Amino acid sequence: MTTRLVVFDLDGTLIDSRQDLADAANALIVERGGSPLPVDAVTGMVGEGAALLVRRALTAAGLDADVEKALPRFLELYDERLLANTRAYPGTTEVLDALAPRATLAVLTNKPQRPTEAILRGLNLHLYFAQVIGGDTAFGRKPDPAGLRHIIALAHVPAEETVLVGDSAIDLRTARAAGVPICLVTYGFGFPLAVPELSGEERLVGSPGELARLP
Repeated sequence: MTTRLVVFDLDGTLIDSRQDLADAANALIVERGGSPLPVDAVTGMVGEGAALLVRRALTAAGLDADVEKALPRFLELYDERLLANTRAYPGTTEVLDALAPRATLAVLTNKPQRPTEAILRGLNLHLYFAQVIGGDTAFGRKPDPAGLRHIIALAHVPAEETVLVGDSAIDLRTARAAGVPICLVTYGFGFPLAVPELSGEERLVGSPGELARLP
């Protein structure tokens, strides 16, 4: 089946944002009197939206996890360092150049809309995508398939001619809920997945360059 719509996750799929996310989370922790967490520990908390990242990070640091109060401050701290270290994975631009002439491209992420758009603009990736949907929109957060279904509807492409590209179990569950094929990138920080999550039907790729060969 020809792929006519490719929907990308953002963090851990198109961009390596782990250092900036960890730095923002640790700045929040230190402000509240805690000790910084290892980057890998914070990275493992990413994928289900900023609110859950904040709750997990504060809890891991032994601090009060009052997300309603802490989330706005985390977003301020993250805004200060959105592109301090964040970069597109090597080869990403070349992949998008290869896919754009033959498929509609979109982004579906659990990162809030405003920093998502700012990062895409800052990395000169925004022009590739017909649609960009963040996790704080009316469509909710993955694995709710509403955002993916909306992208499919606007693109006028059948679900079976769509591919969701992501790095985590959240992306896998989203694709399954929408009846869409999944391509999992093993270089992202949402991988590896628990073995029970995988059925053997998923496409796995080890580098961004392999995505250019989507059928």
